[in-house]
Amino acid sequence: MGSHVFETMGTVVSLAIADAPDVDEAVAAVERHFGAFDGRFSLYSAQSELSRVASGQLALTASSDELRSTYASALRWRDDTGGAFTPHRPDGVIDLNGTVKALAMQAAADELLDRGFSDWCLNAGGDVLCAGNQPDGKPWRVGVVDPADRSALLFSIPMDGTRHAVATSGSAERGDHIWTATAIDRSYLQATVVADDIETADVLATAIIAGGPDALASYVQRWSIDVLTVARDGSLSATPGLTAALDRA
Repeated sequence: MGSHVFETMGTVVSLAIADAPDVDEAVAAVERHFGAFDGRFSLYSAQSELSRVASGQLALTASSDELRSTYASALRWRDDTGGAFTPHRPDGVIDLNGTVKALAMQAAADELLDRGFSDWCLNAGGDVLCAGNQPDGKPWRVGVVDPADRSALLFSIPMDGTRHAVATSGSAERGDHIWTATAIDRSYLQATVVADDIETADVLATAIIAGGPDALASYVQRWSIDVLTVARDGSLSATPGLTAALDRA
């Protein structure tokens, strides 16, 4: 099994995948998916479609179907999370970073599965989506970094059952970069969400950081997820399903 690493979207992406005659073509296709999303939605590139919308050079109503559908999806997440997640920055700029990386990861996953690759693990800046198992037949395990010491792990989560996506959000590495449409709750330093799909995991991890314990209590009732949180005083909490998984680890 080989490891392929590339940089995109301001982060590092790594793909562990079994060697095969066409693996290089598959990796190149994965990179193209990330590049396409970055090219359209990056706010760091003045020439991206979303930057031109943000600057007023391009009307949102005249933007591509892809941009408008992604924005509409982000608005649905805003409504579904009670405003804890939002695609609108405080200055009003549309920022789709909260969903675009996950969408790129899912597009890459679909590409790999369509090409017949059944065992792989994709890590994009600490968010993980995997399929199948490791070469020894054991489930993939995803490490959760300690926000107090980024060189140490708190736990590793076995990826078995239907949940193959893990996303972690917090302020330990990038500072307080999360905004919300509602008053932000600063109870949690870090939240890790395990879900069936990476978009749900990524959005809800961010929304829990923004919304705090009330948001967490609501989301675990409404979505099939498990959550591990690190409070600002360093205390840990985990939903029952994740506690059981950690006990087996």
